[in-house]
Amino acid sequence: MATGWLSLLKHVPWSEVINSAPQLADSARKLWGAVDKRPIQDEHADVGTYSSASPQETMAVLEARVVALDESVAQLHTQMRASSELIKALADQNAQLIQRIETNRVRLIWLSAATAVFGLTSVIALVLALTRSA
Repeated sequence: MATGWLSLLKHVPWSEVINSAPQLADSARKLWGAVDKRPIQDEHADVGTYSSASPQETMAVLEARVVALDESVAQLHTQMRASSELIKALADQNAQLIQRIETNRVRLIWLSAATAVFGLTSVIALVLALTRSA
């Protein structure tokens, strides 16, 4: 059984897998770095300032928060695009591996059928040879 897996793994395009692995790892590292470096914001930090501030101060604080939220949304959008590109690259690589596995599966079926035919032919030839010599 182990030899079947070894022969299957021999037909995997490892050069393509190895060549694309650093790019995928770098993309994943950059994406994780971008997500990991973002500070966690306390959503309830400014709740008390709205009631004691004047309307102009409240508007200024709210406008600043809207700008900060817009920047946050833009960063999230950039990270989403990077994630999508990484997922697409991984999916393409996965599709190539699946295609190779399917090709090897079909080859294995043909090889098994040919081996069965050869074995059956050998048994018939052996039986005929033994019956002729007796």
